[in-house]
Amino acid sequence: MGTTLKVIEEALPYLLQGLYMTVLISVVSIIISLGIGLVACFMRMSKYAILRYPAAMYVNLIRGTPILIQILFIYFGAPSVLDIRLSALTAGLIAISLNIGAYNTEIFRGGIESISKGQMEAGRSLGFSYSQTMALIILPQAIRRMIPSFVNQLTHAIKDTSMLSVIGIAELTMVGQSIYAMNFRSFEILTVVGAFYFITIYTVSLISTRMERRFVIT
Repeated sequence: MGTTLKVIEEALPYLLQGLYMTVLISVVSIIISLGIGLVACFMRMSKYAILRYPAAMYVNLIRGTPILIQILFIYFGAPSVLDIRLSALTAGLIAISLNIGAYNTEIFRGGIESISKGQMEAGRSLGFSYSQTMALIILPQAIRRMIPSFVNQLTHAIKDTSMLSVIGIAELTMVGQSIYAMNFRSFEILTVVGAFYFITIYTVSLISTRMERRFVIT
């Protein structure tokens, strides 16, 4: 027991650094993905096919391929063709953001379409333009309905960051692998890594529940 505690105590500072990187990538990715999702949503809802089809293709492509392939493609595949160089962190942020952005596109679309069309008509009859009605009347209500789905995407982002270990980003899983590769104490290290993921995601779930009670409308 004493040896187990000592192994955990020695690994804890490094695992906390990995956890920090995991949370940082998750939060930045979810913020970027909200912007991607909102733009792609309006493209999908556009009456112009030149906007609608590329957005639909983006959503279907992302949802139809594993995130691991997307990460490897952005880090290794695209730079070799485009003659650019991406750091592992940049490639990881792009991959996670694009992946979650596709799902957020559908969340935005579903939320907006759940608002009665009569409210758009009412806004226009009051003299508001389409964009004013959308920004002042439709979106505030729709976003409140989307909160549980957005929080769900954040928990997915936290778990998906573990895939970034394949391109060498020192997030929680990668740090754990490095430690037990050196001390051969995989049980202790993986137990702590799993506990960190659980605590983080459970905390997000608790915050989500409180936000739903306070903000969500039906």
